[in-house]
Amino acid sequence: MTGAPHPIAAGLTSILFVPGSRPDRFAKALASDADQVVIDLEDAVPADGKTQARADAIAAIGDRIAIRINPLTTPTGLADLLALAAAPAPPALIFVPKVESRGEIAVLRGALGDFAGIVPLIETPLGLRHAPAIAAAPGVAAVMFGGGDVAAELGVALAWDPLLYARQALLVACAEAGAPAIDVPWIALDDADGLVDECARAHAIGFQAKAAIHPAQLGAIHAAFRPSADLLAEARDALAAHAAAGGGAIRYNGRMLEAPIVRRYQRIIAMGKDSGNA
Repeated sequence: MTGAPHPIAAGLTSILFVPGSRPDRFAKALASDADQVVIDLEDAVPADGKTQARADAIAAIGDRIAIRINPLTTPTGLADLLALAAAPAPPALIFVPKVESRGEIAVLRGALGDFAGIVPLIETPLGLRHAPAIAAAPGVAAVMFGGGDVAAELGVALAWDPLLYARQALLVACAEAGAPAIDVPWIALDDADGLVDECARAHAIGFQAKAAIHPAQLGAIHAAFRPSADLLAEARDALAAHAAAGGGAIRYNGRMLEAPIVRRYQRIIAMGKDSGNA
Protein backbone atom coordinates (compact mmCIF):
# COMPACT_ATOMS: atom_id res chain seq x y z
CA MET A 1 0.00 0.00 0.00
CA THR A 2 1.09 3.57 -0.65
CA GLY A 3 0.37 4.84 2.86
CA ALA A 4 -2.42 6.93 4.38
CA PRO A 5 -5.31 7.68 2.01
CA HIS A 6 -5.66 11.19 0.61
CA PRO A 7 -7.78 13.17 3.13
CA ILE A 8 -10.50 13.92 0.57
CA ALA A 9 -10.47 10.58 -1.21
CA ALA A 10 -10.66 8.65 2.07
CA GLY A 11 -14.33 9.54 2.56
CA LEU A 12 -15.34 9.94 -1.07
CA THR A 13 -18.61 8.29 -2.13
CA SER A 14 -19.85 10.49 -4.99
CA ILE A 15 -18.52 12.83 -7.64
CA LEU A 16 -20.73 14.93 -9.89
CA PHE A 17 -19.44 15.89 -13.33
CA VAL A 18 -20.40 19.26 -14.75
CA PRO A 19 -19.40 20.50 -18.23
CA GLY A 20 -16.63 23.08 -18.21
CA SER A 21 -18.46 24.82 -21.03
CA ARG A 22 -21.42 25.52 -18.73
CA PRO A 23 -20.17 27.78 -15.92
CA ASP A 24 -23.81 28.65 -15.23
CA ARG A 25 -24.18 25.11 -13.83
CA PHE A 26 -21.23 25.23 -11.44
CA ALA A 27 -23.20 26.76 -8.55
CA LYS A 28 -26.08 24.32 -9.02
CA ALA A 29 -23.67 21.40 -8.88
CA LEU A 30 -22.09 22.76 -5.70
CA ALA A 31 -25.56 23.14 -4.17
CA SER A 32 -25.99 19.36 -4.45
CA ASP A 33 -24.69 17.02 -1.77
CA ALA A 34 -22.05 15.44 -4.02
CA ASP A 35 -18.82 14.89 -2.15
CA GLN A 36 -16.88 16.47 -5.04
CA VAL A 37 -17.92 18.44 -8.11
CA VAL A 38 -15.71 17.75 -11.12
CA ILE A 39 -15.55 20.43 -13.80
CA ASP A 40 -14.97 18.48 -17.00
CA LEU A 41 -12.64 20.00 -19.59
CA GLU A 42 -12.47 16.82 -21.70
CA ASP A 43 -15.45 15.02 -23.25
CA ALA A 44 -18.05 17.61 -22.26
CA VAL A 45 -16.31 20.52 -24.02
CA PRO A 46 -16.09 20.99 -27.81
CA ALA A 47 -12.67 21.74 -29.29
CA ASP A 48 -13.43 25.39 -29.91
CA GLY A 49 -14.53 25.89 -26.30
CA LYS A 50 -11.52 24.42 -24.51
CA THR A 51 -9.68 27.68 -23.83
CA GLN A 52 -12.69 29.44 -22.32
CA ALA A 53 -13.71 26.37 -20.31
CA ARG A 54 -10.19 26.12 -18.89
CA ALA A 55 -10.28 29.74 -17.75
CA ASP A 56 -13.73 29.34 -16.20
CA ALA A 57 -12.72 26.16 -14.40
CA ILE A 58 -9.59 27.71 -12.90
CA ALA A 59 -11.58 30.75 -11.79
CA ALA A 60 -14.01 28.41 -10.00
CA ILE A 61 -11.38 26.47 -8.02
CA GLY A 62 -12.45 26.26 -4.40
CA ASP A 63 -13.88 23.93 -1.80
CA ARG A 64 -15.31 20.70 -3.30
CA ILE A 65 -14.17 21.62 -6.82
CA ALA A 66 -12.07 19.15 -8.79
CA ILE A 67 -11.10 19.42 -12.46
CA ARG A 68 -10.83 16.78 -15.18
CA ILE A 69 -8.20 17.88 -17.66
CA ASN A 70 -7.68 16.57 -21.17
CA PRO A 71 -5.29 13.64 -21.78
CA LEU A 72 -1.66 14.50 -21.09
CA THR A 73 -0.73 12.98 -24.45
CA THR A 74 -2.55 15.84 -26.25
CA PRO A 75 -1.60 19.50 -26.69
CA THR A 76 -4.83 20.50 -24.97
CA GLY A 77 -4.00 18.36 -21.95
CA LEU A 78 -0.54 19.89 -21.69
CA ALA A 79 -2.10 23.36 -21.91
CA ASP A 80 -4.47 22.41 -19.09
CA LEU A 81 -1.56 21.24 -16.96
CA LEU A 82 0.49 24.40 -17.56
CA ALA A 83 -2.52 26.58 -16.73
CA LEU A 84 -3.10 24.70 -13.48
CA ALA A 85 0.58 24.96 -12.60
CA ALA A 86 0.32 28.75 -13.02
CA ALA A 87 -2.95 29.05 -11.07
CA PRO A 88 -2.91 30.63 -7.60
CA ALA A 89 -3.83 27.21 -6.17
CA PRO A 90 -4.65 23.88 -7.79
CA PRO A 91 -7.88 22.03 -7.05
CA ALA A 92 -7.70 19.43 -4.33
CA LEU A 93 -8.19 16.67 -6.91
CA ILE A 94 -7.23 16.52 -10.58
CA PHE A 95 -8.84 13.84 -12.76
CA VAL A 96 -6.66 12.71 -15.66
CA PRO A 97 -8.21 10.74 -18.54
CA LYS A 98 -6.76 7.82 -20.47
CA VAL A 99 -3.74 7.28 -18.24
CA GLU A 100 -1.65 4.38 -19.49
CA SER A 101 1.60 4.62 -17.56
CA ARG A 102 3.06 5.59 -14.21
CA GLY A 103 5.20 8.13 -16.07
CA GLU A 104 2.17 10.31 -16.74
CA ILE A 105 1.64 10.63 -12.99
CA ALA A 106 5.27 11.67 -12.62
CA VAL A 107 4.76 14.43 -15.20
CA LEU A 108 1.79 15.76 -13.23
CA ARG A 109 3.72 15.67 -9.99
CA GLY A 110 6.64 17.43 -11.62
CA ALA A 111 4.39 20.29 -12.72
CA LEU A 112 2.14 20.54 -9.67
CA GLY A 113 4.17 19.16 -6.79
CA ASP A 114 2.22 17.40 -4.09
CA PHE A 115 -0.43 20.08 -3.69
CA ALA A 116 -3.16 18.18 -5.55
CA GLY A 117 -4.33 14.60 -5.39
CA ILE A 118 -4.30 12.85 -8.76
CA VAL A 119 -7.16 10.64 -9.93
CA PRO A 120 -6.13 8.72 -13.08
CA LEU A 121 -8.90 7.33 -15.24
CA ILE A 122 -8.24 3.83 -16.55
CA GLU A 123 -9.94 3.75 -19.95
CA THR A 124 -7.90 1.48 -22.22
CA PRO A 125 -6.60 -2.10 -22.20
CA LEU A 126 -3.04 -0.76 -21.86
CA GLY A 127 -4.05 1.39 -18.93
CA LEU A 128 -5.73 -1.59 -17.31
CA ARG A 129 -2.59 -3.71 -17.77
CA HIS A 130 -0.53 -1.00 -16.06
CA ALA A 131 -3.16 -0.22 -13.42
CA PRO A 132 -1.19 -1.67 -10.49
CA ALA A 133 1.77 0.63 -11.16
CA ILE A 134 -0.49 3.61 -11.88
CA ALA A 135 -2.55 3.15 -8.71
CA ALA A 136 0.61 2.84 -6.60
CA ALA A 137 2.31 5.94 -8.05
CA PRO A 138 3.09 8.74 -5.56
CA GLY A 139 0.40 11.40 -5.60
CA VAL A 140 -2.46 9.14 -6.68
CA ALA A 141 -5.45 9.80 -4.42
CA ALA A 142 -7.95 7.45 -6.11
CA VAL A 143 -8.48 5.68 -9.43
CA MET A 144 -11.56 5.92 -11.64
CA PHE A 145 -12.87 3.27 -14.01
CA GLY A 146 -13.54 4.78 -17.44
CA GLY A 147 -16.05 2.17 -18.51
CA GLY A 148 -17.35 3.95 -21.59
CA ASP A 149 -13.97 4.03 -23.29
CA VAL A 150 -13.09 0.51 -22.14
CA ALA A 151 -16.36 -0.74 -23.63
CA ALA A 152 -15.60 1.02 -26.91
CA GLU A 153 -12.10 -0.49 -27.01
CA LEU A 154 -13.53 -3.97 -26.42
CA GLY A 155 -16.43 -3.49 -28.83
CA VAL A 156 -19.02 -4.30 -26.17
CA ALA A 157 -21.97 -2.53 -24.56
CA LEU A 158 -21.47 -0.27 -21.56
CA ALA A 159 -23.13 -2.87 -19.35
CA TRP A 160 -22.30 -4.83 -16.23
CA ASP A 161 -21.49 -8.30 -17.55
CA PRO A 162 -19.13 -7.36 -20.43
CA LEU A 163 -17.09 -5.08 -18.14
CA LEU A 164 -17.04 -7.19 -14.99
CA TYR A 165 -13.51 -8.52 -15.56
CA ALA A 166 -12.17 -5.02 -16.24
CA ARG A 167 -13.82 -3.69 -13.08
CA GLN A 168 -12.40 -6.52 -10.98
CA ALA A 169 -8.90 -6.13 -12.44
CA LEU A 170 -8.99 -2.43 -11.55
CA LEU A 171 -10.23 -3.17 -8.04
CA VAL A 172 -7.41 -5.64 -7.40
CA ALA A 173 -4.87 -3.03 -8.54
CA CYS A 174 -6.43 -0.41 -6.26
CA ALA A 175 -6.56 -2.78 -3.31
CA GLU A 176 -2.87 -3.58 -3.71
CA ALA A 177 -2.03 0.12 -3.79
CA GLY A 178 -4.46 1.14 -1.06
CA ALA A 179 -6.22 3.56 -3.44
CA PRO A 180 -10.00 4.04 -3.47
CA ALA A 181 -11.76 3.03 -6.68
CA ILE A 182 -14.47 5.15 -8.34
CA ASP A 183 -16.99 3.53 -10.69
CA VAL A 184 -18.10 4.89 -14.07
CA PRO A 185 -21.27 7.03 -14.27
CA TRP A 186 -24.62 5.48 -15.12
CA ILE A 187 -25.55 7.10 -18.42
CA ALA A 188 -29.20 5.99 -18.77
CA LEU A 189 -30.70 9.02 -17.04
CA ASP A 190 -34.29 7.74 -17.27
CA ASP A 191 -33.50 4.28 -15.86
CA ALA A 192 -33.52 4.87 -12.11
CA ASP A 193 -33.88 1.17 -11.30
CA GLY A 194 -30.83 0.35 -13.41
CA LEU A 195 -28.82 2.93 -11.48
CA VAL A 196 -29.86 1.45 -8.15
CA ASP A 197 -28.90 -2.05 -9.33
CA GLU A 198 -25.51 -0.98 -10.67
CA CYS A 199 -24.72 0.99 -7.51
CA ALA A 200 -25.45 -2.09 -5.40
CA ARG A 201 -23.28 -4.30 -7.63
CA ALA A 202 -20.39 -1.84 -7.73
CA HIS A 203 -20.38 -1.38 -3.97
CA ALA A 204 -20.62 -5.14 -3.40
CA ILE A 205 -17.45 -5.86 -5.39
CA GLY A 206 -15.38 -3.14 -3.77
CA PHE A 207 -15.88 0.29 -5.35
CA GLN A 208 -15.81 3.07 -2.77
CA ALA A 209 -17.57 5.71 -4.89
CA LYS A 210 -19.49 6.24 -8.10
CA ALA A 211 -19.57 9.15 -10.51
CA ALA A 212 -22.76 10.96 -11.48
CA ILE A 213 -23.70 13.06 -14.49
CA HIS A 214 -26.87 14.55 -12.97
CA PRO A 215 -27.72 15.62 -9.40
CA ALA A 216 -30.79 13.35 -9.46
CA GLN A 217 -28.45 10.33 -9.45
CA LEU A 218 -26.83 11.22 -6.13
CA GLY A 219 -29.55 9.80 -3.90
CA ALA A 220 -29.15 6.28 -5.27
CA ILE A 221 -25.37 6.54 -5.12
CA HIS A 222 -25.34 7.68 -1.50
CA ALA A 223 -27.85 5.02 -0.46
CA ALA A 224 -25.49 2.35 -1.77
CA PHE A 225 -22.08 3.76 -0.88
CA ARG A 226 -22.53 5.73 2.32
CA PRO A 227 -22.68 3.58 5.47
CA SER A 228 -26.03 3.55 7.22
CA ALA A 229 -26.46 4.68 10.82
CA ASP A 230 -26.96 1.04 11.86
CA LEU A 231 -23.75 -0.07 10.13
CA LEU A 232 -21.81 2.77 11.73
CA ALA A 233 -23.13 1.80 15.15
CA GLU A 234 -22.16 -1.82 14.52
CA ALA A 235 -18.66 -0.75 13.51
CA ARG A 236 -18.20 1.45 16.58
CA ASP A 237 -19.39 -1.30 18.94
CA ALA A 238 -17.16 -3.91 17.30
CA LEU A 239 -14.09 -1.67 17.43
CA ALA A 240 -14.78 -0.85 21.07
CA ALA A 241 -15.05 -4.56 21.92
CA HIS A 242 -11.86 -5.29 20.01
CA ALA A 243 -9.98 -2.53 21.85
CA ALA A 244 -11.33 -3.66 25.23
CA ALA A 245 -10.01 -7.15 24.53
CA GLY A 246 -6.51 -5.78 23.97
CA GLY A 247 -6.56 -5.85 20.18
CA GLY A 248 -6.48 -9.60 19.75
CA ALA A 249 -8.90 -11.87 17.90
CA ILE A 250 -12.12 -12.36 19.86
CA ARG A 251 -15.55 -13.93 19.45
CA TYR A 252 -18.05 -11.13 18.91
CA ASN A 253 -21.76 -11.51 18.14
CA GLY A 254 -21.28 -15.11 17.12
CA ARG A 255 -18.35 -14.58 14.75
CA MET A 256 -14.62 -14.06 14.91
CA LEU A 257 -13.50 -10.45 15.13
CA GLU A 258 -9.91 -10.29 13.91
CA ALA A 259 -7.59 -8.02 11.95
CA PRO A 260 -9.23 -8.14 8.47
CA ILE A 261 -12.70 -7.52 9.92
CA VAL A 262 -11.33 -4.75 12.12
CA ARG A 263 -9.85 -3.03 9.05
CA ARG A 264 -13.23 -3.19 7.32
CA TYR A 265 -14.92 -1.60 10.33
CA GLN A 266 -12.25 1.09 10.49
CA ARG A 267 -12.90 1.90 6.84
CA ILE A 268 -16.65 2.11 7.51
CA ILE A 269 -16.01 4.63 10.29
CA ALA A 270 -13.77 6.68 8.01
CA MET A 271 -16.44 6.71 5.30
CA GLY A 272 -19.09 7.79 7.80
CA LYS A 273 -17.20 10.89 8.86
CA ASP A 274 -18.09 12.70 5.64
CA SER A 275 -21.46 11.11 4.97
CA GLY A 276 -23.62 12.94 7.48
CA ASN A 277 -24.17 9.74 9.47
CA ALA A 278 -21.24 10.08 11.86
